[in-house]
Amino acid sequence: MRALTWQDTRNVRVLSVPDPRVEEPTDIVVRVTSTGVCGSDLHLYTVLGPFLDPGDVLGHEAMGIVEESGPEVTAVRPGDRVVVPFNISCGHCFMCDRGLQSQCETTQVRAYGMGAALFGYTKLYGQVPGGQAEYLRVPFGNTLPVKVPEGPPDERYVYLSDVLPTAWQAVEYAEVPPGGSVTVLGLGPVGQMAARVALHRGAGLVVGVDPVAARRARARERGVHVLDPAEHGKDLAGAVRRLTDGRGTDSVIDAVGMEAHGPRLAAIAQRVTAALPDAVARPLMEHAGVDRLAALHAAVDIVRRGGTVSVSGVYGGAVNPLPLLTIFDKQLRIHMGQANVRSWVDDLLPLLDDSDPLGVEGFATHTMPLEEAPRAYAMFQAKEDGMIKTLLKP
Repeated sequence: MRALTWQDTRNVRVLSVPDPRVEEPTDIVVRVTSTGVCGSDLHLYTVLGPFLDPGDVLGHEAMGIVEESGPEVTAVRPGDRVVVPFNISCGHCFMCDRGLQSQCETTQVRAYGMGAALFGYTKLYGQVPGGQAEYLRVPFGNTLPVKVPEGPPDERYVYLSDVLPTAWQAVEYAEVPPGGSVTVLGLGPVGQMAARVALHRGAGLVVGVDPVAARRARARERGVHVLDPAEHGKDLAGAVRRLTDGRGTDSVIDAVGMEAHGPRLAAIAQRVTAALPDAVARPLMEHAGVDRLAALHAAVDIVRRGGTVSVSGVYGGAVNPLPLLTIFDKQLRIHMGQANVRSWVDDLLPLLDDSDPLGVEGFATHTMPLEEAPRAYAMFQAKEDGMIKTLLKP
């Protein structure tokens, strides 16, 4: 089959690789019909190379048709249409029973002290072949895939794999009070959807912050009050406070993560680390701070006293300087983590009817064949052509 493979930093290629097959009696093999390019994929493209090997198959946002199933699979059968959640969870362990599928004890990557394995996402999360490919092996066929109806286009459902549950959890964790206010830092795919979810769930004011004009324009069309951080400089928090009686918003969602714009020193550290031999870079990333923390620091500054910071952006360094005194003094709550996809499916499926309140149909700015995936990655990294969300078609 054809699949997008990581080769080196900023070097991904579509190559022919062995077809996946049923290996366990509860496995299924899915013929991928749509697969997304995620902001988290860019971390693999630019920063997390020390935890990848040439030839690793990328991608964690896939849906398609069941082609083959193991002998113990009863929940789906060949021909069924399914969405594949990005975290690989068994559905019946201690953590899964508590709705924490991202911490699944069956697939935890204990060698690195990490949570549940993920599709297409480094040795830290199991080095499991991903879904930017023609076919995908999916374990736990009775509990992991989400069966969806035939008929509507893929775009109606594909975001159940990651974008929708990640945005929904970000808003849930933000604890925005009814009629309250929330700032969303970063208006990429998750930030855009989080802003829509917050408005749908009754927020009175949603402020979106992003340096890219096309992203701000898109959010503004959905009723978001947008700010350009370059326009306000160090007074970004002041600009938000002026919208909220001098307090700051009740909540802030950091939808940016480790590659936030900010001090050049952190950006240089990321580039240097990515260029080091893996044997040197891995311990450095595991035990030192190489994240750019501008967004997280901004979140702490912007949120009102007694408010909540929800972090959905991915951070990678183990040790990073945080403004603990300010966090303590402002009596903040911070809630973060990988989305527990399966926990939110029942909340989200009713929103994917013809009324489409979150605007999932038309959410993708680009649709490209799988063979053009390397160009899609380069465009997304460079924020070219208004690219916010791309779907690849194998």
